[in-house]
Amino acid sequence: MIIKRSKKILALFSAIRLIPHIILFNIHNKRSIIKYEVNRWLEIKNIMINTQLGFIYLMTYYPEFRNLFYVRIGFVSNLIKWLCPRMNILFIRMRSDQIGKGLFIQNGYATGINAKSIGKDCWINQRVTIGYTNDDDCPTIGNNVTINVGAVVLGKVYMGDNSCIGANTVIVKNVPENCTVVGVPAYIIKKNGIKVKEKL
Repeated sequence: MIIKRSKKILALFSAIRLIPHIILFNIHNKRSIIKYEVNRWLEIKNIMINTQLGFIYLMTYYPEFRNLFYVRIGFVSNLIKWLCPRMNILFIRMRSDQIGKGLFIQNGYATGINAKSIGKDCWINQRVTIGYTNDDDCPTIGNNVTINVGAVVLGKVYMGDNSCIGANTVIVKNVPENCTVVGVPAYIIKKNGIKVKEKL
């Protein structure tokens, strides 16, 4: 995607307020994970700029990325997030070490993310709820999992690698690897690339 000149100029002005963020981006002990995520977001969004400029661009125009960045840098974010506010309707209630690298949040509107762990390269859409059913039970999300708009994943369940949860699906049971799941109650419609109709 070719970025409009006006957006480039605004991002350059935004870089002034982002100076502390840029320094942390380059020196923080999580910098390799953050750089991986910058490049993944740029690739998904089809934005063809380098990683350093990409970080500024994402921080300027994608509040979902800001929230993830603030989780990655931890407590120090409290000192700088007022300069570039986070998205206040996206809640990531997890520590950085519980989230595998490459998390992509397509739209963070009214989304709550609270899992035991999330694997590498996961994709979460808007109005998703991932959370507890009591004080101890919360989901474990595998690698390369996609959770579509309005889905709810609750309790001590495991979502297998490469699984896909359809829009508005409610998950309260384990989801096997390489499966697409839809419905309430949820059932499997695709397994290992083959169409099926199976109960969870």
